[in-house]
Amino acid sequence: QVQLVESGGELVQAGGSLRLSCTASGHTFSSSTMGWFRQAPGKERELVAGISWSGTSTYYRDSVKGRFTISRDNAKNTVYLQMNSLKPEDTAVYYCATAPGAWSFTYQYWGQGTQVTVSS
Repeated sequence: QVQLVESGGELVQAGGSLRLSCTASGHTFSSSTMGWFRQAPGKERELVAGISWSGTSTYYRDSVKGRFTISRDNAKNTVYLQMNSLKPEDTAVYYCATAPGAWSFTYQYWGQGTQVTVSS
């Protein structure tokens, strides 16, 4: 059974930084694609960033390019999202997700989410 547990979300002022963490269990983490999604109130869930099993391939949505960095530590079964220069529009529940395969966008499992609130 795949389990993804996120942490690190909190209230932060605009311009600040946060690092989200997600620890995975129940699947072969080191051979899976990992990603971060977010969902703001009244909006659809959107993919924010993704990283291949080796870490050599990454994806970022345009609105976070240059501000967010996704990384992973396969020895710790953990994926991170470093978020800098945060904006109020980054406010959302952030979800960790996993997709089978080395580099895939077919995400199958999500965590429970962690709230990020950016005040102006």
